[in-house]
Amino acid sequence: MFEMRIANCLRLFVVTLLLAMPLGLPGVVGATLADDRIVVAQNSEPKKRSLFDILFGRNKPATPPKSTKNTNSTKRKSSPSITTVPTVKMIEKAPDAKTLLVVGDSLAIDLAKALDRFYASETQLAIVSKGVGSSGFVRDDYFDWNAAIDDYLVNQPFDLLVVAIGINDRQEIRAADGRHQPLTPGWRLEYERRLNLFLSKVAQAQKPVVWMGLPPMRKTSYSKAMSQISSMHRLAAFANGAEYVDIYERFVDEDGNYSSYGPDLNGQNVLMRKSDGIHLSSAGSDKVAFFVDKVVSQYYRGGEISVAVVDPLEGTDAFDMLRPPFQGIAQIRKLELAGAIRELGLKHKSRELVLATKPETMALPVEQLFGAPEGRADAFGVGVALEEPATE
Repeated sequence: MFEMRIANCLRLFVVTLLLAMPLGLPGVVGATLADDRIVVAQNSEPKKRSLFDILFGRNKPATPPKSTKNTNSTKRKSSPSITTVPTVKMIEKAPDAKTLLVVGDSLAIDLAKALDRFYASETQLAIVSKGVGSSGFVRDDYFDWNAAIDDYLVNQPFDLLVVAIGINDRQEIRAADGRHQPLTPGWRLEYERRLNLFLSKVAQAQKPVVWMGLPPMRKTSYSKAMSQISSMHRLAAFANGAEYVDIYERFVDEDGNYSSYGPDLNGQNVLMRKSDGIHLSSAGSDKVAFFVDKVVSQYYRGGEISVAVVDPLEGTDAFDMLRPPFQGIAQIRKLELAGAIRELGLKHKSRELVLATKPETMALPVEQLFGAPEGRADAFGVGVALEEPATE
């Protein structure tokens, strides 16, 4: 009986050794089928497994990681691309090239670089950047733009001015009557005074001005303040004959909200804003430069800057109409601004407004007033009474 038990143990031992032999193949620890591919895990050094390892499960081959292959790749949306600053070959400007001066805050610095790229091949137009970071029309103790423009008009000859400013102006302003919080009535009065003073100096020097509006901002409260400040810029520009370029709609999504991405000049969806949600990326600045050029081209053509505008009525029958003397673009802007305010109490005939001679009045006989029946529009309440129909 005892010998039979020993024989059975020996048979089990031999069978176990025979089963263990294939597991001792060098190099291969295990193989698994995953995603139609055989994944084979290999050790850097071949190691045979002992009977002790087999019985107690040591050095068990690790299960290979599951495949992360995306089986629904066709539904993956393409993300917008991030463009880098384009490399533009700069051509040397002509000695007598006209000068486009760009002033303002950090927006102006980026815009000047974009305009430099835009007019890289234009030998007759040179870009001069005078942007000052953190500046504005509020903190004139830090940088006074009204004093700076006086200096530029004397010591920095230029032919055309581009202004991009305002992102630092939502702060307390100091006026002669004290300090005023942002966008309060006192603040607005002093801010408008500084804007008009700046633009009037350039207008007196007969230099064309192109004023860039402010884009939307990522932070809602800040964006609302910038919109109000930008509206003040627009009114000041119109009142002083400057051109205003509204870029707000160029940097919003289909719902009219702030968007970091948008179409570039080639129609590609790219990053338009910097990470701070305030400044424009290189692609965004290039986009603004494109729209600024549309206005600049009104003054700069064929290597010359012209501020003279032909009277649109010259040579027509309406040229001799009674009207204010034509003063070019500045006059047009003032008329546009004045057209927004009208006194409703004044009533004039159109002929009295446009003809130099007073038209003949056509008096209505008094008898006709009384001849109209009561209730008719021309009876004026004093018409004759209608006879009642006779009754049988």
